[in-house]
Amino acid sequence: MMKPHMPHPALPGADWADCYELQVPKSDLTAIVAAHSMLSRFPLWVRLLLRLRDAATGPFGLRSTRSHQADGLERIGFFPVVSQSDDQVVLGFDDKHLDFRVVIDVREDAQGRRLVDATTLVRRKILLGRIYIALIAPFHRLIVATMLADFGKRMRAVN
Repeated sequence: MMKPHMPHPALPGADWADCYELQVPKSDLTAIVAAHSMLSRFPLWVRLLLRLRDAATGPFGLRSTRSHQADGLERIGFFPVVSQSDDQVVLGFDDKHLDFRVVIDVREDAQGRRLVDATTLVRRKILLGRIYIALIAPFHRLIVATMLADFGKRMRAVN
């Protein structure tokens, strides 16, 4: 389920955002475990899209998914960890065209169910950032929905 965009402290000034919520069976799930589970195993078609993205953006001097791996920072998948706790993990980076954060929140609702939120926040700095987000947004939505659905299936299979 996609929730409306709201200001978020993980990236003040974000001008593009989306948020998806997934209910999972009651468990000891932490945000760190959820983030590793969702972002460490991309399907082949997503890996191919990321390679295409890296090839297409390289000539513009944008950071590739591989450049994030070479910086020595702690990461989940290829995303550098900005902050982490049991309830929330913030991943992301700043580039010349935009600043980007992925926020994974794990919480309980009033009925005691476990909820996982995956929020993407972007602050577009220049025209290239606006063009980039316009081009990748449909793929981004498909990837996030697929990753959450796969994560939800694995969580239900365990319980």
